[in-house]
Amino acid sequence: MNGSRAGSPAGPGPNRRRFLAAAGLTAAGATLALTQGRAGAGPSRRPAAGGYRVPVEDVRHTRTWMTWPDSTAIWGGGRLRGIQADIALIARTIAAYEPVTMCANSASAARARSMCGSSVTVISSIPVDDCWTRDTGPVFRTDGAGGLDAVGLNFNGWGDKQTHRSDARVAERIASYVGVPFTRADFVGEGGAVEQDGAGTLMATRSSLLNKNRNPGMEQGTLEAAMRDAYGASKVIWFDGVYGQDITDDHVDATSRFLAPGEALVQMPLASDNDDYAKDARQQYRVLTGSTTADGRPMDVMKLQGPDYEKIRSTDPDFLASYANFYLCNDAVICAHFGDEGADAAAKATLARLYPDRTIEQLNIDRLGTGGGGIHCVTQQQPVA
Repeated sequence: MNGSRAGSPAGPGPNRRRFLAAAGLTAAGATLALTQGRAGAGPSRRPAAGGYRVPVEDVRHTRTWMTWPDSTAIWGGGRLRGIQADIALIARTIAAYEPVTMCANSASAARARSMCGSSVTVISSIPVDDCWTRDTGPVFRTDGAGGLDAVGLNFNGWGDKQTHRSDARVAERIASYVGVPFTRADFVGEGGAVEQDGAGTLMATRSSLLNKNRNPGMEQGTLEAAMRDAYGASKVIWFDGVYGQDITDDHVDATSRFLAPGEALVQMPLASDNDDYAKDARQQYRVLTGSTTADGRPMDVMKLQGPDYEKIRSTDPDFLASYANFYLCNDAVICAHFGDEGADAAAKATLARLYPDRTIEQLNIDRLGTGGGGIHCVTQQQPVA
């Protein structure tokens, strides 16, 4: 996920959610991460075979899963309330279209219920560390015949950059709550690091997954095979990505998204932008336009113009202004606006054209954006089986 302002030099080191000084891995935390292994709960197991695959995200959902942030160690006391307000706004907006289940720690469940309102179901039986459910939650799969299961991607705090004692087990605990079989992928990653078209094609950045902080020593072919097994896919389209400049090492879902089998969208920078993320976006567009789908068809690639960072509301250097990080729920597209009025309106019009049968809900989530994330990052869909 891009955590830097477009058009300006990328800052040194990880910069999404500047928590490292306040809540970085202490020696004890690092030891915990090592002893927990890939996911903190037993050995990895290859996902069961048998026709299961992760569907494209515009299928109907049973519900959306979210997680409630309550850590002042991560967010600081002055920022946490605003982050919670943005999470609650997203949850309430989605809940107008489909059920939302929010996982909250027991100590903060009452606040979550108060801020989210009665339309959102808050449960306190699944402990969490933070709000990034796209990365910590299970990846649900369907078999086209009424079957549903879930895969865990062995979340390790984006390469042990953040403590994750509870978040490492969110995926399996949600699967248990739903009552579906759960298996672990044979690689370490996050949901935001992989995009799927539901028909056999994946896309991802090497910087996130082919990285020693997730999968040390793993060759690309081995990693690709594990991704195909987990997602029920047969092809991976790779982008180089951006190493070490944000906590996610450049998640693909901030820049490129699948709309349907054979159809993709890339958020493009301004022509004058030339930072690492702008170069990365242009490279993703070039790679996709020269790629084919799993069944050999040429990719149809559309552009979504990003905003001018000089015109957006936020001046935070870590702000993520990603229209591409939208979330599809039943009958709606939930996306962000950033204060560049022309670009905001154009993005909304583009999404309305791409999804003519859905309502476009455009939200101000600037406080979440200063954490380097967006709406897709904090949601995880449970598809109808």
